Amino acid sequence: MKLDILAIGAHPDDVELSCAGTLLKHMALGKTAGILDLTAGELGSRGTPEIRKQEATAAAAILGVLVRDNLGQADGFFRNDQEHQLQLIQKIRLYRPEIILCNATSDRHPDHGRAAALVSESCFYSGLRKIETRQDGQLQEVWRPKAVYHYLQDRYLKPDFLVDITPYLQKKLDAIRAFSSQFHDPASTEPQTPISSKQFLDFVISRSMHNGRDIQADHAEAFTVDRTPGVNNLFDLI
Repeated sequence: MKLDILAIGAHPDDVELSCAGTLLKHMALGKTAGILDLTAGELGSRGTPEIRKQEATAAAAILGVLVRDNLGQADGFFRNDQEHQLQLIQKIRLYRPEIILCNATSDRHPDHGRAAALVSESCFYSGLRKIETRQDGQLQEVWRPKAVYHYLQDRYLKPDFLVDITPYLQKKLDAIRAFSSQFHDPASTEPQTPISSKQFLDFVISRSMHNGRDIQADHAEAFTVDRTPGVNNLFDLI
């Protein structure tokens, strides 16, 4: 399945929290999109991997992405090494995205920065013909995405660009709420975490408002890029 955009997250809900609005916007423009989770989030303080899988499926349905996949790497213990890179290269060559969105390069959760490096390097190696991978026994063709963009997460980093997501905020919030085991539930007896507080969704909204202010939009999502991007003309910039 050829995708225009593949959004990759270390954990289920990373994509929903950080770049769901951007996916929705581009799908409304006719682009195809999918989500790839590296892990099942099995080290999360709340819920279980089975519950997270159900929630991820529900969130994907709300967003309307064409595919949601999971590499099954070990939460907290995946590494940016040959084994993990080859697993990811196989998926990049399978979905052949033009653009990849992935975790922040530095964040409160150590998995996020490590995932950012893993994805960036795997995208480069995916374009090397002497690295061979197979899908269903067949040798895969090489593929290198045109761009890798890192969505911002818990820490505030200075963004390289912002995407206006104002019309898509409510559906983004609906997708986040699909992960009900992770966020505020007054009836829950599970441990409290930084994202389970009653105020956390307010933080998500206020962060998008803060981002939007810089581009005269109500809400925006923020990204950084490893290489300097180019534009066709100055009017592509606002």
